[in-house]
Amino acid sequence: MRIKKIINNNILCTVDEKGNELIVTGRGIGFGRHRGETIDTALIERTYRMEEQTEQRKLRELVEKIPLEHLQLTEELIAHFKEQIPQPLNESLLITLSDHISFAIKRKMDGIEFSNPLKGAIMSYYPTEYHLGQHCLRVIRERLGIELHPDEAAFIALHIVNAELNTNMSVMFDITRLIEDAVSVVEYFYQKKFDRESLQFNRFVVHLRYFAQRLFQDKLMPDKQGDDAAFRQLLIKGCGDHFKCARCIGEYVKNTYHKDLPEEELVYLAIHLKRINQESE
Repeated sequence: MRIKKIINNNILCTVDEKGNELIVTGRGIGFGRHRGETIDTALIERTYRMEEQTEQRKLRELVEKIPLEHLQLTEELIAHFKEQIPQPLNESLLITLSDHISFAIKRKMDGIEFSNPLKGAIMSYYPTEYHLGQHCLRVIRERLGIELHPDEAAFIALHIVNAELNTNMSVMFDITRLIEDAVSVVEYFYQKKFDRESLQFNRFVVHLRYFAQRLFQDKLMPDKQGDDAAFRQLLIKGCGDHFKCARCIGEYVKNTYHKDLPEEELVYLAIHLKRINQESE
């Protein structure tokens, strides 16, 4: 393993025998070293490597500007996330969350704090991720003695959901707003409030998450032909008013995002609407 760049006394950018770039850390590992030298692997305490080259470059740029302890703390937090969340998390979470946490800490020390206008929606639609965000704030307080604004739990939650869905943060805000608006359409249609703690409501929100992801990535489910089309018509008849509600969501999407929903997407929405209504009754 050879040194490609000395970032500081404790962090090196190296290249292994296969030509892969790695970030390695260790106490004093970079002191007195020079580019091109071979490094003793026994001195390495931690190794960081991203599968994607673009992500590896972002990681190298990140470790040049944030304290190493923030990166290491985030790595530990993500390990905890993986114990709580069954879905795989995009590797970029280490970069985006480290950057966010480090910047939030700097803002706090500078006396600058942000509130999150979507906090209520995030608490309701991403409860698992929000609780993990609260866990992060507790760890930061205990480990670093820094009390971040409570709304940071909601920001962290979005980073986690973003890693689950493989999207970016701007899309995550769009997805959250779409979910919130779709739920408003549904509750207006049925003229009732749904139990946000119920299993069926949670399943409906999860469906809306992936529906919104498909919408913003232009990967909506296409309508099927033949026997599948005939079966879809049977489902539509069986859903009754629930399909009408799904069409209302479709109208909202068309008016807001200028996209037409395929009947296939409407059917799946109607099935979830039927389930959530059966439970509430």
